[in-house]
Amino acid sequence: MVISSDRVASQLIEELRRTRGLSQAELARRSGLDRSVLSVYESGRRQPSVAALARIAAAAGMELRLAPAADAAASEHAGRVLSQVLDLAGALPYRPKPHLAYPPLNRLAA
Repeated sequence: MVISSDRVASQLIEELRRTRGLSQAELARRSGLDRSVLSVYESGRRQPSVAALARIAAAAGMELRLAPAADAAASEHAGRVLSQVLDLAGALPYRPKPHLAYPPLNRLAA
């Protein structure tokens, strides 16, 4: 799902609410906000503060965390390495064993 930067909070609130099966009224009650305020946030007409967004998430049983953004160069490098590993694995010869070997069963004496 691609979310425009000005709609991140509103779509996050909507997803939290729907995932948890909550109505706007119930999520507003749990978070201590007026239902009209939550509606305005969810519609994207106003942006909630980080504190308000954290309260809404907590009311839905979730935790809002901030983490460093992924380094695009590191992700690209990791993708190239993974591609090379998969190419190498595909080039290795495959020789199946003629018989499957199972570990011995340990039977307990009754």
